[in-house]
Amino acid sequence: MPYQNSARLPGETASKLGHLTVTKSDWVKSLIQDFESNILSNEDTSGSNWSEFNSSSIEPLKSVWATDGSFVSIEAGGKPPKEVSFVKTALLTVDRAKLEEIDKEHPHPLLLQDIMSDSAVFHATVFPLKNVKTSLGTNYEAIRHIVNDSMKIDQNGAFYETLKWISYKKWSPLQSNSPSFGCPHCAADIPGLPYDSDTGCCPNSNCGKEVFLTDMIGFHLDMDEDSAPDSIVSSYMLVMEHLMLFTAIRLFWSHSDSSLLSNTLFIKDGPLTLRSQYSKLVPPIREFLQFAKDRNRPIHIIGQEKSGAFFDHLSSIARFTKPHDNEENIHYSVLSHDFVRREVYRSPDLTNPYGSRTNWGEKIYVKVDPSTQLVLSIPTGSYDPAGSFPTGGDLIGLDRILATLPSLISRKFEGALFPVELANGIASMSSYPSATILQRFAESKGG
Repeated sequence: MPYQNSARLPGETASKLGHLTVTKSDWVKSLIQDFESNILSNEDTSGSNWSEFNSSSIEPLKSVWATDGSFVSIEAGGKPPKEVSFVKTALLTVDRAKLEEIDKEHPHPLLLQDIMSDSAVFHATVFPLKNVKTSLGTNYEAIRHIVNDSMKIDQNGAFYETLKWISYKKWSPLQSNSPSFGCPHCAADIPGLPYDSDTGCCPNSNCGKEVFLTDMIGFHLDMDEDSAPDSIVSSYMLVMEHLMLFTAIRLFWSHSDSSLLSNTLFIKDGPLTLRSQYSKLVPPIREFLQFAKDRNRPIHIIGQEKSGAFFDHLSSIARFTKPHDNEENIHYSVLSHDFVRREVYRSPDLTNPYGSRTNWGEKIYVKVDPSTQLVLSIPTGSYDPAGSFPTGGDLIGLDRILATLPSLISRKFEGALFPVELANGIASMSSYPSATILQRFAESKGG
């Protein structure tokens, strides 16, 4: 690695490969020549299996709910500088019939305003990250209580009730404890809080301190006593996106009209996954979706990925498959675990089966028209570690989801879906409210 330039001296120039003896190898020469070649492959060497979808006999879903979130970290002046982070998540509902009336190329702002009128709720809070102390306790304790209070207070506790609904599996006639977790005070193992509890006590006789149900999620595992990384904020945003989406699902589940839930499409921005300690919410989510599937009340959920390994892989192979013109039908490819391991991650083997702990949705590629392709996640309910899993028949509500997608496509961005685009407009911290306003607020409060 070369030395970098400074205000006083120039940087070191990176050396070339020409003088290296390794370039005498015929294999290396061939590699360099092929790397510099502009010849494109005319076939899909990944072996992806695409299927045609005909929507003529499939009823599209009637309504759509979408969730998105954003956060921004603000540093106030001073020595040492203080840092806080604002986080915001939004949940938006739209009528699919109204979306069909919108011009995809040039949407009329008044029509968009009509769609969004009285159709969105948002959740916002703020976290101390560095060099911020309250009179009530440390940074560590402040974040624990802010998480607990934020979920309990907003929307009269609706999101917190959803956390309890998932944690205690309240859809089931059987009562369950919460998932187990480590005590935020002493790290002792807590086998789970009793059914429907908000708080409990650490079972360690040397501790015995109060713990919250929100401690079960595990934010405290990423914090130090006096500081916290940005990952705390992004993880909170991700968890809240899940809770907001499942709040709508929970309310529909107990609605007098049992068909309402299965006639709705729920969209989450990003993959259907929870990683690290937050993945303890994945098993109950899978159990609920399987529970609903077994009772013939399919819940239609998709997550859309707009970047990453799957997005890049699809971009490299989408040109090989139909549709090549607007008259052709949608084509889709369900990615098996073996395909993901071999072609996307390019790993000879994985320590654990793909997605076994973290994913509650499986990957699918969709090509809607010649210029629009999507990377989606769709739940299956129960997880199967088999390499050939899943197939199209395993994905919950695949046909109705595919029949609904064309009416949701926006031409404003590459592969954009109108509901996600609108939800992002509400949740974006760069415009509503602006990051500049938040910075001025933080500086004024920072003294």
